[in-house]
Amino acid sequence: MVEPGRAAPARLTVVVGISGGIAAYKAVGVVRALVRAGHDVHVVPTEAALRFIGRPTLEAISRNPVTTDLYDGVAEVRHVALGQRADVIVIAPATANTLAKLAAGLADDLLGTTVLASSAPLVLAPAMHTEMWQNAATAANVATLRERGAILVGPASGRLTGEDSGVGRMAEPEEIVAAVLAAAGPRDLAGRRVLVTAGGTREPLDPVRFIGNRSTGRQGFAIAHAAAARGAAVTLVAANPDEQLQTAPHPGIEIVPVSTAAELHDAVLAASASHDVVVMAAAVADYRPERVEDRKIKKETTGDVLELRLVKNPDILRELADARRAGQVVIGFAAETEPDRDALLELARAKVARKGSDYLVVNRVGWHEGFATEGNTILVLDSTGDIVTEATGSKASVADRILDLVSSPSAD
Repeated sequence: MVEPGRAAPARLTVVVGISGGIAAYKAVGVVRALVRAGHDVHVVPTEAALRFIGRPTLEAISRNPVTTDLYDGVAEVRHVALGQRADVIVIAPATANTLAKLAAGLADDLLGTTVLASSAPLVLAPAMHTEMWQNAATAANVATLRERGAILVGPASGRLTGEDSGVGRMAEPEEIVAAVLAAAGPRDLAGRRVLVTAGGTREPLDPVRFIGNRSTGRQGFAIAHAAAARGAAVTLVAANPDEQLQTAPHPGIEIVPVSTAAELHDAVLAASASHDVVVMAAAVADYRPERVEDRKIKKETTGDVLELRLVKNPDILRELADARRAGQVVIGFAAETEPDRDALLELARAKVARKGSDYLVVNRVGWHEGFATEGNTILVLDSTGDIVTEATGSKASVADRILDLVSSPSAD
């Protein structure tokens, strides 16, 4: 699971907690990936979890004995020993019941005592039905856990049990493993301030309609969360992000909501001088309507053809590059539909030269890629147009590859 070009982390002791939800089968993928990456993995399921997945499977995959009993291994004080030894603890899936017990500090099983006995980072991958995730009690429990430093991965939106669909689907194993390794890794951005933009701007035509784009903000939010996990103080300027991204805000991230390109421009320019890194991941409209109507435009008055006159929006990335102070790093994004790699690189090199940013992250977008997806594929060019990194994977793993560029000593 170590990305190409990244140094492998030291061998970690990882506790994988599994609670009793239908998504428990996906925890096998988490355990397998961590073991294959060379880590010492100890699985602590709840009794309910073992009704969804068998103990022999978990022992075979983890290569360690599996128990749920507080009274097994009494001689080694197992109910606290695992937590004391752990470099990181992840619970996947984390059901609503498990979140409630963790928030209350209950320790009536081996998983509860292991968490309470540990000072290691805690990663939670919630999985439950939408109504349970949105319940006020769950929201309060999540807020409490975040305040205590827990790192949440997901939940995603998608197909749930039966015919249900919505927010509450457990994140994919690759994304969970990336979060685990990031949480256990060095806080290499500690003491630095990172400004990130996310989402897509909306340019109003009238009180009802707007010109916008299909960006959900997932990649920008992933970058903000990854930066916070690596110790940075993060400001996230969010333009109309998907609602599910805002259900459990991270305590280390200050969110500044905006809607239009002009509002994003003002927020970013006001904040940029106090930040060490600026990542412009938002999809900003190039143009806006010259005139915004006070009332809804009616087809009865416009006839068969509605003509719009558009004017250019400010070039925010260019302004940031021109105004950057010594040591500040500015990273731009370019979403392109060009399918040919050579042609895509030509477009990207022209853009990074035109914008003057330190790096340019290029990704293909289209009807079925880039926007509103769980994964991403990127090329990153430096200011001279050379490719400095490439990545394909979940948006969380891609976020870490981007931040690797500014975590190294050479980035300064």
